[in-house]
Amino acid sequence: MAERVLLTHSYFYKYDQKQWKMHQPFPPLMTITAAALLRENGFEVGLFDVGLKNSPEEIQQHLESFAPDFLVLVDDGFNYLTKMCLTTMRSAAFRMQEYGRRYGARVITASSDATDHYEKYLDHGADVVIRGEPEMTLLELLKHGDTFEEQPGIAYRAGKKTILNQPRPIMTVLDELPLPAWDLVDINSYRKEWSRGRQPFYLNIATTRGCPYKCNWCAKPIYGNRYNSRSPTYVVDEIELHLKHHQVEHFWMCDDIFGLKPGWVEAFGEELEARQLKIRYKIQSRADLLLKENTIDNLVKSGLDEVWIGAESGSQKILDDMEKGTTLHQIETASKMLKAKGVKVGFFIQYGYLGETMNDIKKTLHLIKRLMPDRLGISVSYPLPGTGFYNKVMKDADTKHNWVDSSDLDMMFSNTYSPIFYRTLHRYTHLIYHIQKGRNTIWSLLTHPVFPDLSMIKSVAKAVIYLPLCLYKWVAIQYLSRSPITDHEE
Repeated sequence: MAERVLLTHSYFYKYDQKQWKMHQPFPPLMTITAAALLRENGFEVGLFDVGLKNSPEEIQQHLESFAPDFLVLVDDGFNYLTKMCLTTMRSAAFRMQEYGRRYGARVITASSDATDHYEKYLDHGADVVIRGEPEMTLLELLKHGDTFEEQPGIAYRAGKKTILNQPRPIMTVLDELPLPAWDLVDINSYRKEWSRGRQPFYLNIATTRGCPYKCNWCAKPIYGNRYNSRSPTYVVDEIELHLKHHQVEHFWMCDDIFGLKPGWVEAFGEELEARQLKIRYKIQSRADLLLKENTIDNLVKSGLDEVWIGAESGSQKILDDMEKGTTLHQIETASKMLKAKGVKVGFFIQYGYLGETMNDIKKTLHLIKRLMPDRLGISVSYPLPGTGFYNKVMKDADTKHNWVDSSDLDMMFSNTYSPIFYRTLHRYTHLIYHIQKGRNTIWSLLTHPVFPDLSMIKSVAKAVIYLPLCLYKWVAIQYLSRSPITDHEE
């Protein structure tokens, strides 16, 4: 009789109100990839997808009805929010581990947080923690679970002693993995959430693993600095499955960097065209990569709809300190070229990098107002374990080492200004952005008169409504900026 494995993960969207209010949840891609691999190898597999669930306690009925031999938590390493190791999700993972033990299952956990803090997970019910890329290590563990000492890539306890085995090499041939077990996911429940937000429904697809760039604040606990790609043919196989069975034509390519391998995007577009498939998709990329010959044209031809660029700062000094490897000129050039092709541009902005001054902040605000991306994501520097940035700043940190949820925005290390300054700046930037958008709309109507549509009316209305609050926030920023702090206090 095949052993029974119940897979789950720990990202509860309802525990992260900022994300929940956006109505853009994604299924746990890495979790269902692991499920597909186990099922292909003869294990009986079930899924408790916590994405839209209310609490970890709901797993109990699944443990009772499915009666698994193993409870396996595999967090979705393609979801950047899991790299931040939010404490609400960590607590949820601990509770599910403990329920698994209570119902007689052996517990295995794999996540960025567990990789960095394996002792905590072993203390709260895990029999084994997988450190790094999970799928092959998990398969070997379940096949040979009584010989832990021979399995690379894990941490476990022998008596009271914690044992760390040697790392497992990163996978290089990603087509060896089966397509994710999408049949285990309630696709319609995710579709309904996107519908509540009045947006086209997107599903997530990963075409690569890893990132070769060396930004000193960006953690890579799972894949390191290696960059490996699935073949365009295999990716299009998955897309075709979604078009046929789930009626989905919008996709979030959740790679850290999409289309880095020379010739990949062109081959991807050719494969879509050969099968007469039409899709729209959005990606994350770098300004310098987008400017390589024919890259934007090939992306647009294959269905690109939106690009998120890690702009980070309007100060070249800060970009250089981050070891980002991009320039302000590249950001501006790429943004203008994309918009000229009808592609929406999103900027990731990061405030609070070590040594940032008001002059750097003003440059960032100027960059945003001048280039006016279609989307704007703002955060503050978050020290991720395993990075040079973390090692530099966390030696002075207080007891807080993780955000509670993605709206926390606490500055967890001593910096130029106080945490409340950066929270105020975060809100002020959004206000300035919407006011500028309204001003641009008014100018457009004056220079090219048309009957305004609803989006134009909303844009102008927001600008008028936000103006008094924006002035108030600016006064607060000026006041808070006059009192730089050296200690982490609010």
